[in-house]
Amino acid sequence: MLEDIYQRAVAQASDILDDGKGAGLTGLTIGSAVGATWELPDEPEGSWRTRMYRVLDTLESQGTGLLITVDEVTSDLDEMIQFAAVYQHFVREGRSVALLMAGLPNNVSSLLSNKSVSFLRRAKQYRLGRISDADMAFAIRQTVEGGGRSIEREALDLAVKASSGFPYMMQLVGFHAWESSEDGGAIDADAVARGIEVAGYDMRDGVYRSTLRDLSAKDIDFLQAMLEDEGGSRMADVARRMGVSSSYASQYRLRLIDQGVIGERGRGRVWFDIPGFDSYLREEL
Repeated sequence: MLEDIYQRAVAQASDILDDGKGAGLTGLTIGSAVGATWELPDEPEGSWRTRMYRVLDTLESQGTGLLITVDEVTSDLDEMIQFAAVYQHFVREGRSVALLMAGLPNNVSSLLSNKSVSFLRRAKQYRLGRISDADMAFAIRQTVEGGGRSIEREALDLAVKASSGFPYMMQLVGFHAWESSEDGGAIDADAVARGIEVAGYDMRDGVYRSTLRDLSAKDIDFLQAMLEDEGGSRMADVARRMGVSSSYASQYRLRLIDQGVIGERGRGRVWFDIPGFDSYLREEL
């Protein structure tokens, strides 16, 4: 990750940093993670931090700076913690650098809980939350048509319903539906149905398991108390089933909302924000 950030910065600012010995992309890996391999005619000296300072010095001398973007934030990657710690030094020294990161709520919360990068808690945070069905339908249709194809109305409605306002699920359903349909043809309901099935496996492997693993025992007690309902739980009922006071239950409501596991559904009501997670919990618990 760190070397990729450095090489991409060099490549993107080649008109400023070019010394006739630019970096070359020699390989690209796409799987559970995206990786790139680079070839440098002359290996630059110094640590990653030292080389990044050189890049920033050169950019700032030309009146510009560096924006670093990180997708799929994860807290179990040592380089992520190292990067965040070094970035803190850049900020403290007033360097012309900015950082934009995105990730699933539970992964972001885990990263922010790490004491070595506690400064990130002061960063401006935007919670995407649930997306309306109308916006979901618009996004799916625009993406499909932008790729030179079309999607049938029944298929679009099916994809929107399965996504349940969850952006990542929309991505999974859309991707697998596209892959399951005939090349160049309209995406129909059968293709979306196959996409939903595969997306369910991806959600189980990539979201459900890690989310459950990061929950505390009391978090799980709260969610179990919700499982007796369908589509929404009253906080008063959740507290009663847990055998605790309403104020005590509210502490875990806030925790689970912060992690993106549940969301508010009107005054005094909550429900799962991760589509299908309630069914997964019923199986696992």
